[in-house]
Amino acid sequence: MRLHYPPNVKIIRLVCTGRVDVIHILRAFERGIDGVMVVGCLEGNCHFLSGNLQAKRRVQYAKELLDAVGVGGERLEMFNLSSSEGPRFVQITTEMTERIRKLGPSPISQQRQKQKQKKEVAP
Repeated sequence: MRLHYPPNVKIIRLVCTGRVDVIHILRAFERGIDGVMVVGCLEGNCHFLSGNLQAKRRVQYAKELLDAVGVGGERLEMFNLSSSEGPRFVQITTEMTERIRKLGPSPISQQRQKQKQKKEVAP
């Protein structure tokens, strides 16, 4: 069975979501990404015991930081899935993509575009 998620979703695989750090998330936004999803194993089923719980705390902290700087914490979300939930993965990626589309480009992304246009116009 082939499942198709939105083509603008870029997957970065890690051994465990416990490896996700706040700095990784913030750098994605700094580079102009409009939204980030962290998808980990089900709570209580982490092969590395508590990696997904650590990731959940880090994602929550990053959401608070994004709200504080005006980017918006709603651009970041964490989901817990089993590896057998392919259709659910497609559903959440589609929903998250639609959420980001409704929010529009992130303020950082817009700022980067303006800077790029200024450089192109400058003699």
